[in-house]
Amino acid sequence: MNSKMTLEEREAFLAQPWVGVVSIPETGRGPLAVPVWYNYTPGGALVIWTGGGTQKARLLRQAQRISLVVQDPAPPYRYVSVEGPFELGPVDYERYVVPLARRYFSPEVAEQYLADIGGPAGVANDLLVVLHPERWLTVDYSKVMGE
Repeated sequence: MNSKMTLEEREAFLAQPWVGVVSIPETGRGPLAVPVWYNYTPGGALVIWTGGGTQKARLLRQAQRISLVVQDPAPPYRYVSVEGPFELGPVDYERYVVPLARRYFSPEVAEQYLADIGGPAGVANDLLVVLHPERWLTVDYSKVMGE
């Protein structure tokens, strides 16, 4: 039996606020793999917001491709892995930061979080990572194990 997700299943899965793990190449070492928040436009790019002074940002400035894995940690386990080129740019607070905070937090906690990071001035040096998917790997074990 096939455990691969359909396009519709993959898009529905990525619409959920899972925490992803981005993997960034690092010369002379294994890749840096760290948890991230993401947003996804069906049929389009995956977007990640990160601090501009982090190790992640330093490695992103040197890399050409990255991978992102998003998983459901509860049985019967599902995951989506995506790999491809990306671009870096400035973070638009209203367009990206506010929606990400509201995606991952309750309304009250999101507003407190946004206030705590200092509004638009607090993300002025941050980076937006736009991952352009080229390779997908999906698994939904409920298709082979039953629910």
